[in-house]
Amino acid sequence: MLTRRLFAGTLAAAAIARPARASALNDDFRALLGEDDDAYFAAIARLRARGGADLAPALIICARFAKWHDEPIFDLLSKITGADHRSWFDWMIWQQRNPDLRPHPGYVDFKREVFYRLDPRFARFIGEGRLENARIRFEEVTWGGVRVDGIEALNAPKMVRAIDADFMLGSDPVLGIEVNGDARAYPLRLMAWHEMVNDTVGGEAIALPFCTLCGAGVPYRAKVDDGAPLRFGTSGLLYRANKLMWDDRTESLWNQFNGEPVIGPLVGSGLKLEALPLVMEPWVRWRERHPETLVLSLDTGKPFNYGSGYVYDRYIRTDAQIFPVAHEGERLRSKDFVFGVKTLGGARAWPVTAFEGGRAINDAVGALNLVLIGDRLGETVRAYDRGDRTFQMRDGRVFADGAEWRVTEDALIAPSGARAPRVAGRTAYWFAWSSFEGPGASLWNDR
Repeated sequence: MLTRRLFAGTLAAAAIARPARASALNDDFRALLGEDDDAYFAAIARLRARGGADLAPALIICARFAKWHDEPIFDLLSKITGADHRSWFDWMIWQQRNPDLRPHPGYVDFKREVFYRLDPRFARFIGEGRLENARIRFEEVTWGGVRVDGIEALNAPKMVRAIDADFMLGSDPVLGIEVNGDARAYPLRLMAWHEMVNDTVGGEAIALPFCTLCGAGVPYRAKVDDGAPLRFGTSGLLYRANKLMWDDRTESLWNQFNGEPVIGPLVGSGLKLEALPLVMEPWVRWRERHPETLVLSLDTGKPFNYGSGYVYDRYIRTDAQIFPVAHEGERLRSKDFVFGVKTLGGARAWPVTAFEGGRAINDAVGALNLVLIGDRLGETVRAYDRGDRTFQMRDGRVFADGAEWRVTEDALIAPSGARAPRVAGRTAYWFAWSSFEGPGASLWNDR
């Protein structure tokens, strides 16, 4: 991760040409990131005299990367916006909550220059012509602290049989997926280091991103057309504390949370990744259900410590966020886990604590009638299309129509052969779900 001091030195020394359209305003913003005190305060004075809320987005960038003297930047932001915040974190949240604010005309050039100082390869994603049809505000795109592929994906990784996975503890959480009878487990203790797996499961190309910051893993079918399957990597950029992944064919940026291209050539193409069902549960439970499962091997060729109690352990044990995102925080704590389902008819989330002790919840999202099955550990939820049936759970067993139904990764199956097919959903922190679904995000409660 680049420190402020290193960034300032990089800005001064880098040999990247300034854009021809760079304005005098951008020269002032550059001065705020440099090491010359006289130039810094002269720039503050000129910007103060000019005024205008359209300066705020560029000043918010400066508030993050300025070597020192934060307070004059915060004072200037307060003067031009009427708000009063004393951290880059809070100003980013303010910016998200003011979507109608338009930055000054030179903003894109300035932000590109700053990001290119961090890693010139960011030009592949945000360079000339790539922002024209963006589906997200460029102002809300932030640097995640690593360069392009600084968190390295695992491609066609080695797997081992469950019987040979003596390195796994029963309590280790895994992301479990089954495709065409092929069951795979991806331990979070490895996923936290790599955050992306490109694999073939049940004969199908699968991309499995895991955003440690928002607690969400979503498997997608990686074949979207008649061409070769897309292979994804980690861009190093974030949107609302959610990783932006990139594909190796067009270098478009994709929203990890919903599988849509948001910046680059594929925006407007109609392509969207198809999400597959996934479960997050302790290894002991996944292995009981799938004794023939394969599990991600420790033999990745990388020198990481993949021990239990994974790399973000301190982060997940607090309610604090590392990167700023505005969200609805009244009904749940920021990092309470929810299980969410989004359909064409709407979106809804259920607190995973509602399934403590084992429970079947009959509900609906839009026109889709669902039953959600949670096991006794409380953090494992599966969703199924229940049709017009009502399901119940007793002693860990699922019943409907007077019979016990078998729980599988594909469907709930009755003795008669009737099926309630699985519906893709995701487990995520509440702040991530509510940020993407908005302040009125639908949240189930049993009152």
